Amino acid sequence: MSAIQNKIDRITDILRRDDGISGAMHYTEQISWILFLKFLNDYEENKADEAILDGKEYEFVLRQDLRWDTWASPKDDLGNRIIKTRSGSDLIEFVNESLFPYLQNFKSSSNDPKSTKYKIGAIFEYLDNRIVSGHTLREVLDIIDDLNFQSSDELFELSQIYENLLKGMGSDGGNSGEFYTPRAIIKAMVECVDPKVEGEIKDTIYDGAVGSAGFLVEAFEYMATKEKKAKYSASDWETIQTKTFYGQEKTSLGYVMGMMNMILHGIESPNVYKGNTLTQNIRDIQEKDRHSVILANPPFGGKEKKQIQQNFPVESNSTEILFMQHFMKMLKLEGRASIVIPEGVLFQTNSAFSAVKQNLLENFNVHTIVSLPSGVFLPYSGVKTNIIFFDRKGSTSKIWYYDVSPPYKLTKNKPINYDHLTEFLELFKDPEKRNQTSEKVIDKNGKALPINDWTISVSDFESLDLSAKNPHKVIEINHLSPKELLSSIKNNDQKINEIMNQIDSLINE
Repeated sequence: MSAIQNKIDRITDILRRDDGISGAMHYTEQISWILFLKFLNDYEENKADEAILDGKEYEFVLRQDLRWDTWASPKDDLGNRIIKTRSGSDLIEFVNESLFPYLQNFKSSSNDPKSTKYKIGAIFEYLDNRIVSGHTLREVLDIIDDLNFQSSDELFELSQIYENLLKGMGSDGGNSGEFYTPRAIIKAMVECVDPKVEGEIKDTIYDGAVGSAGFLVEAFEYMATKEKKAKYSASDWETIQTKTFYGQEKTSLGYVMGMMNMILHGIESPNVYKGNTLTQNIRDIQEKDRHSVILANPPFGGKEKKQIQQNFPVESNSTEILFMQHFMKMLKLEGRASIVIPEGVLFQTNSAFSAVKQNLLENFNVHTIVSLPSGVFLPYSGVKTNIIFFDRKGSTSKIWYYDVSPPYKLTKNKPINYDHLTEFLELFKDPEKRNQTSEKVIDKNGKALPINDWTISVSDFESLDLSAKNPHKVIEINHLSPKELLSSIKNNDQKINEIMNQIDSLINE
């Protein structure tokens, strides 16, 4: 186990013992705001040093007495930590009554959503310190103070550890699951849309439901490999850092985790804001507001009030229908999108779903739909989902389907992994290899292998609700012997008689 992993494990163990912390969501949230303030301190110190070299003076965002090195881990002139510092009730009182109110006030005191102060205010606006014991908080502060955010190697390792915290939080179920999409799915979606910032190509990547920022982080890592980074000009790299990643997140918890996740992975200035994406009237969106790449897994199953619904041509209280309209409106000409949606968005027949589906097929090219297996989002949700790929390059004519079929039933402890998607990725990138097999393929054990891809015309898609079902699906038939068959019939008859007797007794009571 690495030294950094050991430190984070110690922190989670310490926080679990605190009376104010309940579950992975709480301790991830508390680690996030503390990590953020330590990062901000190291970032500002670095900027101050750079300013001195340029003969300038850096203007700190935070007031002197509320900077990390003053309250969390004060140092002497030689940089040694001062032992006598706040702890116990004094520390909790300072954090709750001085630090948090100061940070929360940043949003109302700044009119520029792009400013650092505004973003800090948005992070802390609805965030609270949940740690009850000042001694617990002191232990955590001392451990985090040893982390070095100016070391690229340490930052990379910490980013991987933080990803695992977010994954653990998602596995915890409940509301926390909405912030985490399995990395294997995100990675495959990013590879398919292939975002670029090279020369004249300047993709902008948008997620209107950022959550823990998994899509933006994966897109950044895809674009910032060592090989690609070596080819970028200084202008290209500046564009990636400041003019490439955009999004919104409604919840405070999601926002702080998303910002922390992006910062740890090296995106210093993402254009991500806290707010409800659905409050924007999509009739006001113009080409200049749109993005060339959209990647998202918007929340589904939620309901929105009438006031929000009026922002959309097709009114519905279903969040998935509203988000779908938003993303369609936000896609630039020639742009491409990859979005996770409940299967019902494509195949429900009520007027709202049908109208949005018709608009999508007529005004966008829906070229690929991936049918994900049940259990992908367990334990957060058991809803059957698809990944839909479309671009703004004309209307839909044919749709290529791919049915992801892992060799085992997905559960919380047996999740989907990247290997389950490698055949899809190969076929996506090389269309000539698709639909090459229509007959059953038998393996050496005599078992029929699944055929996972097929193509349908848009007319079939519009008329058949079952067009998403794999026409090649192998149905396993369990052949019983006559003796086993008779036993099964007798067993069923016995169960039917028991149920009938129960009903009879209820009627005659």
